[in-house]
Amino acid sequence: MKNTLVVAVIALLLAAGAVVLQFVLPAGGGEDGVAVAELAERVSALEAAAVAPLRIAYLDAEGAFVVFTDAVIDLRHRAMEKQRDILRLQQQAMANTISEEEFRARNKLLQVELLQAQLNINIGTIDKMLASAGFSDMHADLQRLRDEAQPVITEMKNLVATVRVGVFDPQEFQDRFTQLKNAFTQLDQLLTQAATVKIVQAATAVALEHGYDLVLRTRNVIIYRDTATVTDITDRVKLELDQLF
Repeated sequence: MKNTLVVAVIALLLAAGAVVLQFVLPAGGGEDGVAVAELAERVSALEAAAVAPLRIAYLDAEGAFVVFTDAVIDLRHRAMEKQRDILRLQQQAMANTISEEEFRARNKLLQVELLQAQLNINIGTIDKMLASAGFSDMHADLQRLRDEAQPVITEMKNLVATVRVGVFDPQEFQDRFTQLKNAFTQLDQLLTQAATVKIVQAATAVALEHGYDLVLRTRNVIIYRDTATVTDITDRVKLELDQLF
């Protein structure tokens, strides 16, 4: 709207200037030349005052979150290996190469070990964040989260040991496993919230540094973009997050 108004004013000035020149300018310069120069200065000032086009960028938040998971890549590999073990066991059961009793026993153990591996990823991430100066602004919250997770870690180890021995009540096992899974889910959500805060801070820093007026999140937001005018800042945000660790 402002750009339209500026353009209209410039057009009016130019039209007015043309009318004045028709009636005022004879064959020479003098004061008329000064008037033309003043008019040109006024037009230039109006052009300079025109509102600059909005600079828009977008961010793949899930892609940026990889920085946090990569910080504990060794723990992620262990969890992925457990998932592959479960898949192989299911394939053996479908091929009838193992008994149903053996499948149930091994599946229980693998499911518990997978949950323990996933829990270790979260605990490892929290420990990395606590050890890094880049997270000093949320150190107290992270430490409290780490302390509250300790009983879950202990109970997780006890359940794994129980399942490995093989002597347990099925219902008791299911109850304990469900409680641990719920506790892990809550911990995972809180950790994700903490990581999201840092992603927002990093995106804001990048936007301010490069002069963006608006940063959008790709998920459920962007359907179409003009690559010439809308910029992907995901890699820049990832570099900003890398510096935190």
